Amino acid sequence: MTDQSLDELRSRLHEMDRRVVELLNERARLSIAVGEYKRSESIGIYDPAREERIIACIEEMNGGPLPNDALKAIYREIFSASRNLQKPFSVAYLGPEASFTHQAARRRFGTNTAMISQPTVFDVFEALQRGEASCGVVPVENSLEGSVKMTLDNLISTTLSIVGEIFLPVSHCLLSRAGRLDEIRTVYSHPQALAQCRRWLRENLPNCVLREEESTACAARHAFEEPSAAAVASREAADAYGLSVLASAVEDHRSNVTRFLVISNTKTEATGRDKTSVLFASRHEPGSLLGSLKPFADQGINLTRIVSHPMRERAWEYLFFVDFIGHADEKRVSSCLEELKRECTWVKVLGSYPAEETLP
Repeated sequence: MTDQSLDELRSRLHEMDRRVVELLNERARLSIAVGEYKRSESIGIYDPAREERIIACIEEMNGGPLPNDALKAIYREIFSASRNLQKPFSVAYLGPEASFTHQAARRRFGTNTAMISQPTVFDVFEALQRGEASCGVVPVENSLEGSVKMTLDNLISTTLSIVGEIFLPVSHCLLSRAGRLDEIRTVYSHPQALAQCRRWLRENLPNCVLREEESTACAARHAFEEPSAAAVASREAADAYGLSVLASAVEDHRSNVTRFLVISNTKTEATGRDKTSVLFASRHEPGSLLGSLKPFADQGINLTRIVSHPMRERAWEYLFFVDFIGHADEKRVSSCLEELKRECTWVKVLGSYPAEETLP
């Protein structure tokens, strides 16, 4: 390739960039008009069902060479900028900065969205109830360690709805200001992160004290403040808090994925590829759980998760959290839920939302 032909290619790229900018701004003006209509009709700015339909359409139109994941990332940023043009939009998350929940929130809502760190899962729910944030992101389960009990506790009493889910691959690092492993006396992290790395910690830091924190990012902050401390956290946390990575991939199993929920004061429309979460209490008698699950089988509804959770007011009695494929507005799902209400002492629909592809 000659210098002249390279210059010609770059000139064509420059012209394409000019056209892309023009089209992005034209799209932004249309988005502002959509926002004005939404405000006049008291419609929520965040519409996850609409965004997922756009993503599906983009993937169908894509002929390459750009991979779908790259286009999805680009459009997440376009959505992020568009929401802010329509109305100031913010997301509360279990922080602080660089926590895995923060990473999940940025992946879904883009870097143009204002992120509001909260110290606990309870505070994320409270921020939405007080109108201090548009949406919230909280962890709900991990592929290795199971459910996040604090999130389940808050879902029981909240009036908020689940409007989305996010799957995030998790890889832990050991972060510290110390230069060597033998200088470390204390390791901080979230309880689930410590559990996910218990074998590595036992084999490599057998004499260290393990301390639980509200999040992996809080742990990183402690590690920065204490020269003889370390944190089990993400590589992003090392960058955010000025720590060195003493060891990478310290989790005991590589297939480590955390699922997060997006919560909001609004509800979502059906997309054709949805999931619904419900909570119910069965009668305390033989066969009651089987009777509670029968409506799902009768309607051919696929359950993707069922978890028991202790009832705080009654010892040895349990609530059941269930996720299944389908939207509450679908006829077979609504029929199933009506039958479920007849079988159970209490039923609460937590939300229907676009199902995200499960990571391996």
